[in-house]
Amino acid sequence: MSFIDIFAWIVFVLLVAIIFGVFVALGMLPGYVARKRRHPWAEAVSIGGWVTLICGFVFWPLVMIWAYVDVPARRETAP
Repeated sequence: MSFIDIFAWIVFVLLVAIIFGVFVALGMLPGYVARKRRHPWAEAVSIGGWVTLICGFVFWPLVMIWAYVDVPARRETAP
């Protein structure tokens, strides 16, 4: 096996690892945002993020928008 073949395998493995990492990060992002913003249905948003990502990424932006909206209003606390 020549040097260029080994280099090509290293680049291929890195590329696959990066694609997998981006996929996992995109799957976790709506649930993370929903939990961070104390969304009342954070678990549903998390599941929706994974399902829509696995099923073709079509509705993933809608789930991301859902993570940002429908957050209960903050109550004013007396000083």
